[in-house]
Amino acid sequence: NAWVVMKGLETLDLRAHRQSENAVALGQMMEPRVPRILHPGLPSHPRHALALKQMRATGPIFAFDLGSRAKAHALLDALELIDLSNNIGDSRSLACHPASTTHAGLSEEVRAEMGVTEGLVRINVGLEDIEDIKEDMDRALSAAGF
Repeated sequence: NAWVVMKGLETLDLRAHRQSENAVALGQMMEPRVPRILHPGLPSHPRHALALKQMRATGPIFAFDLGSRAKAHALLDALELIDLSNNIGDSRSLACHPASTTHAGLSEEVRAEMGVTEGLVRINVGLEDIEDIKEDMDRALSAAGF
């Protein structure tokens, strides 16, 4: 097990930077189309300047809000390359709907305090070719009406 972990650590920095770059590129493509997107690598994020001071890579995970559960589910249903999963820390692109999965056991009021709306989708952008990821998201956004 230790040998496998050590082999993975050899490329961790490369993978982390690639996933972060992919997340920023995907976020930039999505930003004009969705009502709200949160990723510290995007200039629109309220803590963007701080993130750039503190990090060399701003991470693969971000959230975006489509305004309703129906639109979020329409987007998730239309994804082909990006898989659905509650556990989104991976080297593959994965998406989830927190209000109906990871945060479903919380009251609506608590979810609202946390910013977990019915339209919120979280995504972990993976190592796949960014053009393939963007094409999948473009198709899914169109299916959801964006």
